[in-house]
Amino acid sequence: MKTQARALRRAALALAGLVVVSGGCGKQVTRISPDQQIDLSGRWNDVDSRQAADAIIRETFQPRAGESWMTEYARAHGGRRPTIIVGAIRNRSMEHIPVNGFVRDLERAYLGSGQVQVVASADERGEVRAEREDQQQNAAADTRARMGIERGANYMLQGDIESVEDREGGRRVVLYQIDMTLVNLETNAKEWTGQHKIKKYVERSRFGL
Repeated sequence: MKTQARALRRAALALAGLVVVSGGCGKQVTRISPDQQIDLSGRWNDVDSRQAADAIIRETFQPRAGESWMTEYARAHGGRRPTIIVGAIRNRSMEHIPVNGFVRDLERAYLGSGQVQVVASADERGEVRAEREDQQQNAAADTRARMGIERGANYMLQGDIESVEDREGGRRVVLYQIDMTLVNLETNAKEWTGQHKIKKYVERSRFGL
């Protein structure tokens, strides 16, 4: 009986240890603010996208030599706001960067400035046009969106994202460089060019954490 009791106690202790180990490997999820800045890997993230977009859009309105393109446009068009379209943003970096999210951040920053109007991209226009055409056949006449009065863009913002990485042992420095150009759609003139850089130093823990 004593031998059986000892065996049962050993089995119970082993089971308790297994429960403790299993509990220690559980996942914990904590909700945080979307605006909180957290860098886990050192790679491009939502904070980089948002901050870069805000900085670039602020810079587009700053005059260089002489008057800014905004001032020239307003004077030539009776104070009317120009219309912008955000074109292709090309990822030429060494990692995956969700450029669609960056485009949305640029559009948000432009709209938030209140100084320009922003029109839909080519992909978005296709869906809108299909809906407008469908309305001509199926919607009541007084609710149809009219054809042929789309707002054309005056300027297109285009750009590239590149990165350079320097690595040594468990340390690395990565530089993201975003080059942007604002093009006059009527004349192809480059009205503004700008650059924004993000530099990160990443050090891996010696314990591998």
